Amino acid sequence: MRKKECVHWILQVLKDTYPDAHCALYYRNPFELLVATILSAQCTDERVNHVTQKLFIKYPSPEAFASAEILDLQNDVRSTGFFRNKAIAIQESSQQIILKHEGQVPNDMKALTALRGVGRKTASVVMGNAFNNAEGVVVDTHVGRLSRRLGFTKQQTPEKVEQDLIRLIPREDWVLFPHLMIFHGRAICTARKTYCTKCTLQENCPSFK
Repeated sequence: MRKKECVHWILQVLKDTYPDAHCALYYRNPFELLVATILSAQCTDERVNHVTQKLFIKYPSPEAFASAEILDLQNDVRSTGFFRNKAIAIQESSQQIILKHEGQVPNDMKALTALRGVGRKTASVVMGNAFNNAEGVVVDTHVGRLSRRLGFTKQQTPEKVEQDLIRLIPREDWVLFPHLMIFHGRAICTARKTYCTKCTLQENCPSFK
């Protein structure tokens, strides 16, 4: 089976296996997803969702985050780790959104990555999930690990892994693909142990062979 055909087969099997695959972060609008994604760095989605349930009630808008007492905001996000940097990033990006984008999260890679604390991965999460605008493939630890195990890439850095995935994955699947990989990475192909005998991808997985 050719590589592109193999990728197509794997995608279809994952879609059948995880029909409800979706962004695990809790959000109701693009701004909330931006905040949640900033908080998700080096933190579990479950912990972020626990924090944002209350956070978005206390700070319901960019204006509320922009005018918050920074020490209060730091305390509110403390349990997500790196809370000082995250609080500053959220507050300053909120201020930038108000001043430069009329209070609306921009649907543009260049504009998003110009915000404080927003890199390409965060921008891709927001654009893909909040705006259904696929400008790249989100590469987190699950996506990177599984992409190497499945033979999609040999690269180690998220940037280089993404470039390989962009060449392999159809653009219409760029947004869904990371969610499928994350669901599979949590259920079967975990970092500590692989449950290969239960894996629906074993037929075309080079790591299984």
